[in-house]
Amino acid sequence: MRVAVVWNDDRTGVVNRFGQSSPEAYDRDTVECVVAALQESGHEPLLCEADKGLLATLERFMPPDLQARPSGMVFNMTYGIQGECRLTHVPAMLEMAGVPYTGSSPLGHALALDKVITKRLIRDCGVPTPNFQVMRRSTDSIGALRFPLVVKPRHESSSFGLQLVHEPSQLREAVDLVVARYQQDALVEEYIEGREFCVALLGNEEPEVLPLLEQDFGDRETRLVTWEAKYIEAQELPLICPAQIESKLAKIVRDISVATFHACACRDYARVDLRVDRFGQPFVLEINSMPRLGTHGTYVLTATTAGYSFSNMINRILDVAHTRYFGIGIPKDENASR
Repeated sequence: MRVAVVWNDDRTGVVNRFGQSSPEAYDRDTVECVVAALQESGHEPLLCEADKGLLATLERFMPPDLQARPSGMVFNMTYGIQGECRLTHVPAMLEMAGVPYTGSSPLGHALALDKVITKRLIRDCGVPTPNFQVMRRSTDSIGALRFPLVVKPRHESSSFGLQLVHEPSQLREAVDLVVARYQQDALVEEYIEGREFCVALLGNEEPEVLPLLEQDFGDRETRLVTWEAKYIEAQELPLICPAQIESKLAKIVRDISVATFHACACRDYARVDLRVDRFGQPFVLEINSMPRLGTHGTYVLTATTAGYSFSNMINRILDVAHTRYFGIGIPKDENASR
């Protein structure tokens, strides 16, 4: 089957350079690993730039068949180029053009990327999440929130702008920084002292819950998954997978993660981040509707712990998306080498 692997590399393919630039992008090594995994399973992949010329490229690569049905799919790895709600841009283009793709819809990405909406949705479903306030100005009231507090941008991922504050003066500085640097509201929530887990999900109606993963803070003074802890090798946190967690609590964690996945209209694969306090109470922090697929990342580690090779994981994501669109997995004859 023809599979267009779509990502953002060259950011010049826009009408104007206008609006906030996306701070995220996939590295080429990861994208090329995905291309190789698809080739390994007999697909015909094409690496595509996700810019204003994308639809013309896709129309040439996978023209509709004689019955005007799709002749291929997109493996979506795009974080967007600029503007608001950037994860929604390419899925919206593909929806309009009638091109099937992996991962969440524009709705799912929008709900998951807005941390405040996520928290309101999951609370409506009975899923616990830390108490919070939205602050547009550093002088806004925090209501009944208790220090210490976590401050983060409302619409970013990858721990961009994440700060832990212990007093009002630090809070004001943190909120001013978020509003100025990221041009958006700050989400301020109560800090949950405890263990932090990642729950990777694969599938749709009844998604497979991959082995739970714990971020190991050890004796670190700052027990928070910061940007540096994710991407600076010397500061990376050790990862424990499968996490050592009591079976009853593990079931609760899995159940509320699946509930979060459905509440935020996510599709195909996602990752839920949560904390468990010293009383054994879990709190969902957020959901990532397009977790990174880097070979050393949390999602891939949970998949390999579950028995997937990297190639099998990538092709499983493609297969669950195909099933969602067409009601069946990818036929064997479409999966054969050309």
